[in-house]
Amino acid sequence: MTALGELIVERLAALDPVHVALEDDSAAHAGHAGAAGGAGHFSVTVVSERFAGAARLDRHRAVLDRVVDLIPHPVHALAIRAYTPDEYFSSHERTVR
Repeated sequence: MTALGELIVERLAALDPVHVALEDDSAAHAGHAGAAGGAGHFSVTVVSERFAGAARLDRHRAVLDRVVDLIPHPVHALAIRAYTPDEYFSSHERTVR
């Protein structure tokens, strides 16, 4: 994982996640205007009990609040998937805990 990826994951630790998966999608966006300046494209999955009872928009805001100062550079785009543990583990066959 790159230093930027590690920084993003470190910041998301404030959400007390039981699972975080960060993917660097930058290579798929080579030539894109944002990528041309060296900014990255990322996808993140965050699983936290803190999302219980929160609307999807509020979950995304909670994630973005941790990394907003990194946007638009060095992070150009961030796709977010935010779940409670029950949602994630019931809809995924993964057993990461």
